[in-house]
Amino acid sequence: MSRFLRDVLENESPLFATHIAELEKMAGQTVSVRMVADILERAHEVMRRIGVDTADTTAEELYYALCTAAQNHDIDHLLRKTSWVVLPFVDGPVSFNLQDVVDNAHHELTFAERKGQHGQRQLRRELTRRFNAEENANHTKVDKLAKQAHLLHENDGDFRDISTDLSASGKPSLLAIGDIFTDAFIELDEEVARVDTDDDGSKRLSLPLGSKPPYKGVEIVKAVGPSPNAAVSCARLGLDVSLLAWLGTDATQEEAIAQLKKENIDTSLVDCEKGRKSNYYFVLRYGAERTILVKNEDYEYNWELPKTPPDWIYLSLISDKSWELHEDLLAYLDTHKHTKLVFQPGTFHFKWGKEKLAKIYKRSYMVVMNREEAVDVTGESYDDLPKLMDALHELGPEIVVITDGPNGSYASQNGRRVTVPNYPDPAPPLDRTGAGDAFASTITAALAMGKDLDTALLWAPINSMNVVQKLGAQTGLLKMSQIEKYLKEAPKNYKVSEL
Repeated sequence: MSRFLRDVLENESPLFATHIAELEKMAGQTVSVRMVADILERAHEVMRRIGVDTADTTAEELYYALCTAAQNHDIDHLLRKTSWVVLPFVDGPVSFNLQDVVDNAHHELTFAERKGQHGQRQLRRELTRRFNAEENANHTKVDKLAKQAHLLHENDGDFRDISTDLSASGKPSLLAIGDIFTDAFIELDEEVARVDTDDDGSKRLSLPLGSKPPYKGVEIVKAVGPSPNAAVSCARLGLDVSLLAWLGTDATQEEAIAQLKKENIDTSLVDCEKGRKSNYYFVLRYGAERTILVKNEDYEYNWELPKTPPDWIYLSLISDKSWELHEDLLAYLDTHKHTKLVFQPGTFHFKWGKEKLAKIYKRSYMVVMNREEAVDVTGESYDDLPKLMDALHELGPEIVVITDGPNGSYASQNGRRVTVPNYPDPAPPLDRTGAGDAFASTITAALAMGKDLDTALLWAPINSMNVVQKLGAQTGLLKMSQIEKYLKEAPKNYKVSEL
């Protein structure tokens, strides 16, 4: 049995066989025998379901059969119990791990180029776990022997087990993807700071150079950004939410994780990269307007497979270093046809342009952006709203939502175009940060809960209105009962109208 495990793990350690034998002796059980039997049972079950002969199939035939199966939207269910299943062949092992199979199929890797590291990693962890689970196991000795035999790698602990069981919460599920920041809001003294207008009409915030101008105050807002904001918004409205984002390993990271957990957001996919700092922005407030000083850290932006297939994925602002992640996301969506993608483009998405993002737009169920951004993406006239909507639909999404500042918002679905006004502000806005995130995420949450587009459009401006009454993008985000209360108190002209 140790030969089987050595081959599938491609383990060349001279200590492997002797240490497996010692682990077996210490545990008093045939752990490796049962491990091999479970691998064969689960592999053969999948092979029969995809029409592959379990007794007379080559490694190459099996590999391409799995790649073909990856085009089936039920691949996540087919491979739901095979995260650590790897079969040995003369030509090398073949992984049944979902992430390996999806990556191989999406990147159209040849048999010789195939990847299997995720399956091998999970197998190492599962085998070590089983040895540790035995009644007579000495955990310290098990881990020591496993490390010496290269059965347990130091970095394996950074990766979570992959499971594709459906969520047991019963709630609609959403995965938000994007960058995360901590914002330091610095309120400027308007007697010292001023706004100047350049010859081209653009405005510039000015402070005395070389002096020590006073400021009114500073507040720190943790774990923000369009996608984290959307995650908090959807969680407060009742969705089962997880977040894929990137942080460093510092005090800022610890505070951000704690804040997200407080909002009932699953942070298991948040990647905290060793040796890096977390993103930290300085927001200069001048009245209700703000100028943001940004510095983005260079993270790896690795795709992580969700532990449960989400009903919805929400993609927003993210670094220009993340292109490979977008490709991996598309590969995941290729095998999860039921998952709806909401795309709220960020700065670098607009810089990349619609041609580079053609597949993202095509796969999107809904896109949300402001009117100026719609002009930038489509090239259509600012004054021709129907053409703007149609041009966005031509890129692929079923639902198009365009916000238009004080003029309200517009939406289009199945040839029907509608508009909704802003919900009246109870007081002048304090801070407009996050208003668009609140709007887009609230529409998403409503649709995820089975509401129609008109209902979603009535919820969204309420959340935006309340957000701008508070400092930061998340403080004013509402719960469902609060949105319902505002709906009951809405003026008569607050309704969705045909364009």
